[in-house]
Amino acid sequence: MNHKITQFNPAQTDWNLIRGFVAVVEQGSLTRAAQQLGLSQPTLSRQIAELENAVGAALFERVARGLKLTTAGDALVEPARHMMTAARALGMATASQDQTLSGTIRITASEMVSAFALPSILAQMAVTYPDIQIEVVASNQISNLLEREADIAIRMVRPSQSALITRHIGDWPMGMYAHKSYLERIASKMPVSATNKIQELNRHRWIGYDQSDQLIAGFRAAGIAIDRNFFAFRSDNHLVNWQALLSGVGIGICMHWLAKKHPELIPVMSEQALPNLPVWLTTHRELKSSKKIRCVFDNLATALAKFDKN
Repeated sequence: MNHKITQFNPAQTDWNLIRGFVAVVEQGSLTRAAQQLGLSQPTLSRQIAELENAVGAALFERVARGLKLTTAGDALVEPARHMMTAARALGMATASQDQTLSGTIRITASEMVSAFALPSILAQMAVTYPDIQIEVVASNQISNLLEREADIAIRMVRPSQSALITRHIGDWPMGMYAHKSYLERIASKMPVSATNKIQELNRHRWIGYDQSDQLIAGFRAAGIAIDRNFFAFRSDNHLVNWQALLSGVGIGICMHWLAKKHPELIPVMSEQALPNLPVWLTTHRELKSSKKIRCVFDNLATALAKFDKN
């Protein structure tokens, strides 16, 4: 077999093969890339094999920690990314001309927003705009709107890219809460107070993150020096932490508007002020001219602004 990449003719190659190749490069494994693309791993493996056959050389080699690009694969990375960028620009230009109120819009938001804020909003929107289909990407990772990973993003940090349109929706107050069952168990031991020394706070069970240091930084900013061992229950999945809070596992931090929906959650350490959670709504500047995206964007902005008023 001739292993020269000059055999490769992109004009006769399925676009999905290029997309799959770039996904594997960026994710570092077939499993993660398949999840990102919404494909099965065998399907993605077949696509990579088909592209390798078209190129005439292996593009990846297996190593202990995943996949590593071969020389041939490395030579294709930048051209493939350029093809992806051009295709997305074409899709963006086409989408911006769409003046109908039908079709699919992809929204990305955190796990908590996706689970507890979006459903009621989207239910009403489905009544008003029945021909608009919604895809929700529930992830705490920041999706790249410039790469069309989503059409609209709800974020808790302000994007800085000039190609994006960003609207500050509001600031959601946060608090420390514990289930009444937890407070009943520890009532005879000690009160829950922000004035307690760190040694006393350590006697409580706290719900926090595993790999993320977001809460650790927040506690330290409040003058409470801790490390990950401060949290007796740890998970980076916010929905798991929420269920742990509702089950009385320990003390957790959550949005006031969500806690108020559960009378069994009792605010603790109220004297300790927590920073508000900023809410930003973002879309690509070119997509804002699309009638359906503009419609969904404005509806989301109006509805989300009401949450901190409840």
